[in-house]
Amino acid sequence: MADTEGGSHRLSDVNLFVTVSGPPGSGVTTLCEALSTALDCGYVSGGELFREIADDRDLTLTQLVAEASESDEIDRALDRRLRTIAEKWGSANKAFILESRLAGWIAGNRADLRIWLDAPDEVRAERTRDREEMTAEMQVREVIEELRYESYYDIDLSDHSFYDLVINTGRWTSAGTLEIILSAIKEYEPTLDEGAFRTSDLDI
Repeated sequence: MADTEGGSHRLSDVNLFVTVSGPPGSGVTTLCEALSTALDCGYVSGGELFREIADDRDLTLTQLVAEASESDEIDRALDRRLRTIAEKWGSANKAFILESRLAGWIAGNRADLRIWLDAPDEVRAERTRDREEMTAEMQVREVIEELRYESYYDIDLSDHSFYDLVINTGRWTSAGTLEIILSAIKEYEPTLDEGAFRTSDLDI
């Protein structure tokens, strides 16, 4: 997998299973689309799966969020599907990207690289102003989700200590953020890896 020119890896040779997480407006979708193109691999978005569930039930996102707040059935069904995907690609020895707020936790030790993106509230609000949800609704949903995940799985979404890369995307353009991550991927050498932070499997 090594590139003899400079000792870094060719992107075409990369076979890392990457997770990308972050709140709405942090740039996760933009990054996943660009990263999947750069690595020539597929990716699955938890947000898209959530929207599919809403469409299947003929509900708006706000309505589905309200239903999910009343029962853990929707969240756990989504998380089980994400874990099945993580189990498949975690052992596939091929490049793949999994994106969701809990992707790093769900993939756990199966992931080769766990990324968390964030940005200041005002930046995220500006980026999401054309979406179906209003900024206030988005912020309420984030708080509700954090409380639910803590209740379900005893995890703290504000704890980013186990992520390999944590990036404030308000400081760089989307192209700059991509370049930071590609540089980390190119320079990653498994034989020199002294260990990622270990996580326990979630009881989904």
